[in-house]
Amino acid sequence: MKSISILGSTGSVGRQSLEVLKSLKNYKVVSLSAGRNISLLESQINEFNPRYVCVESENDAIEINRKFKNIVFFHGIDGLKQIAKTSDVVLNAVAGFTGLFPSVSAVEEGKTLILANKESIVSGAHFLMNLAKEKNSKILPIDSEHSAIWQCIDGKEKFVKRLILTASGGPFFGVPKEDLKNVSVSQVINHPTWKMGAKISVDSATMMNKGLEIIEAAHLFNTSSIDVLIHPQSIVHSMVEFVDGNIISQMSIPSMKFPIQYALTYPERINISHGSLELDKIQNLSFYAPDKDTYEIFDLCKLAINDNSLSCALNAINEECVKLFLQGKISFLDIIPNIKKSIDKFSTMKIQSIDDVVECDRKIREKYLYRRII
Repeated sequence: MKSISILGSTGSVGRQSLEVLKSLKNYKVVSLSAGRNISLLESQINEFNPRYVCVESENDAIEINRKFKNIVFFHGIDGLKQIAKTSDVVLNAVAGFTGLFPSVSAVEEGKTLILANKESIVSGAHFLMNLAKEKNSKILPIDSEHSAIWQCIDGKEKFVKRLILTASGGPFFGVPKEDLKNVSVSQVINHPTWKMGAKISVDSATMMNKGLEIIEAAHLFNTSSIDVLIHPQSIVHSMVEFVDGNIISQMSIPSMKFPIQYALTYPERINISHGSLELDKIQNLSFYAPDKDTYEIFDLCKLAINDNSLSCALNAINEECVKLFLQGKISFLDIIPNIKKSIDKFSTMKIQSIDDVVECDRKIREKYLYRRII
């Protein structure tokens, strides 16, 4: 029986992970973490009976502890770091830069890290991957694209020519840019094929999510030969081209339960399905090259593959811009220009430790907020 911690248990990936775990006999949920959705967290505590729980605020920790006397409660980033040490496996679905801290904590302890928090690799990059090698910690991806690549490669790394990430194109694929000047938050986060949190939905609409995934894929699979194709149906989750010209793809209906289950049961595959493709009813699988503006985003992200401070800065500025958009302080079309202008002023830094990553993140956010370009 393996013990597992689900970090970000009340979010979309966290909820789906718990649904998958209900069907698995060899896992015991020992820890949960959540932000401020305390009512859902309480329901999860009642159902899974964890020993440790972390919430965002100290006040929430005090209040909920009155209801659950036998549970050890933590709060904040220090709490996330603590509960990442309490199990054999850590599934990190925390949103944003905050997720880096429990990722580092889990890797330092040699845990298996099942990762939905792409910011851990984008911000931590070389530092986190080198630490994983040093501590013999496995990092298993559950983003649908990286899981697809992992499944396609299947031990044939030396024969890989390039990775092909697929992107749905978000809610505005094919819509002229001039028609996006006044789109609302609700329009932006209304993804056509995936149900996700607000932040990642915005990233999908701007295509920055795919740019960050390029950085993540480069470090997970040790290659910078990565292309992107727009695939609106979200059936082909990514592809790998090998040196002999063969391309292998991974397909399924668009559900995060597939990559979650694959990571939880790897290297086995179990006889539990979350739905089957009816190939005869799929009328079209289409692929398109990204437009010129999108290529510029991807080119910027590719530059960051070998510069950890630049990838950290990209993540930080993107988070700040998305936050401002969700608060109604900038428009949708302000997001990418703000990122580009801020990065143009960025000076590279040396990253050798978690403290360096934190300092880089702090400096770029502080500089951006002080000289905000809107």
